[in-house]
Amino acid sequence: MRRSAFTRVGAIAFALVLVLAACGDDDDSSSGDESTTTEADGGGGGGDGLVIGGVLPQTGPLGFLGPPQIEGVTLAVDDINAAGGVLGSDVTLNIADEGETPQTAAESATRVVSEGANAVVGAAASGSSQEFIQQLSDQQIPQCSASNTSPDFTDQENADYYFRTVPPDEAVAPIIADQVIADGAAKVVVVARADDYGNALGELVVDGLTNAGADVPPLISYDPEATNFSTEVTQISGESPDAVVLISFDEGGQIVAGLLEEGLTPDQMYGGDGVFGPTFIDQVEEGNESVINGMTVIGAAGGEEFNDRIAEATDSNFIYGGQAYDCAIIVALAAEAAGSTDGEAIIAEVPGVTKDGEACDSFEACKGLLEDGEDIDYNGASGALDLDDVGDPSQGRYAIGQFMDGGIEIIDSVDVEVE
Repeated sequence: MRRSAFTRVGAIAFALVLVLAACGDDDDSSSGDESTTTEADGGGGGGDGLVIGGVLPQTGPLGFLGPPQIEGVTLAVDDINAAGGVLGSDVTLNIADEGETPQTAAESATRVVSEGANAVVGAAASGSSQEFIQQLSDQQIPQCSASNTSPDFTDQENADYYFRTVPPDEAVAPIIADQVIADGAAKVVVVARADDYGNALGELVVDGLTNAGADVPPLISYDPEATNFSTEVTQISGESPDAVVLISFDEGGQIVAGLLEEGLTPDQMYGGDGVFGPTFIDQVEEGNESVINGMTVIGAAGGEEFNDRIAEATDSNFIYGGQAYDCAIIVALAAEAAGSTDGEAIIAEVPGVTKDGEACDSFEACKGLLEDGEDIDYNGASGALDLDDVGDPSQGRYAIGQFMDGGIEIIDSVDVEVE
């Protein structure tokens, strides 16, 4: 079990003063060209006001995850500042590109920290977060990810300044399995990227389907860097499945295209969070917006009211948007509760503002309760959260959507408790 900063810092609370060290010189990497800053009135980061850095994908293979997360954290800062900011000052948001590689993400994390970030939202990919989690732990800078679902973060020692607003993969796998079974499938093939993300979630879905009584062949893994997936398509169609579950990113669209040619229909196909975006359609057949009408996708998102707020700006791409919003709100509420923007003080308050107090569902309402001396329980866009002592949510919120004419129509929302 990882050492919990929430417990460790709580013991020494505010006795120490955190010194934020600038780490490294700014360079000419792509992350520098993609940085955007929303400054508080009267100045940028590095002063007394809370500065939130973002390391989120604006380019690269996970670029489809960027719009909802960037819009979510931006909207959160707007709401915070509209309610008077944190500790009497507006919050500054500074976003840098996660880019195409974990190394680029680490460079972006270095940049936003050197520019005064008191906390970091991101990265989107678990591998990218792993690239700079040690850096933020060493510098005592809280980090919140809206989309890291790897179970590794729960137990690792250097995650003491890390928390997340999305549960690990163990939470979503049963939802995927339950949806497939509820739709009447008896024989199901699961196909997944041959990487940490694909193998872990793919095997969990296989187990969930098997436990529910479905006939499930062994997981089919594929090389995500391949240029041809005809072997996998032949293997899948040869099983004559009632349904296919795809754990992929956009490259999986080529597999779907092959399966359509083999006679499978979109309503027999299901995808995880990695295909939960409008760019996936072009990988199936560019220019044909209806080609996968009826394909079901399942992933973490905000509730209906929040999704409506970001729909226009994200082209109705909702994946992890509510979770990113909640990352920023929790950081701000923890700073308010601590009476400080120091990372050590903030991280000590993070779990407490999400549970065991008076329920509130906005920064403004929660801030008012804190000012009245009340303990708070923030229930956010992504649900009740109830962060545990190692920074994992005890509850999660998932959207079930279907591709429809170039976009994704949300047909249901499921809140789950995480054991």
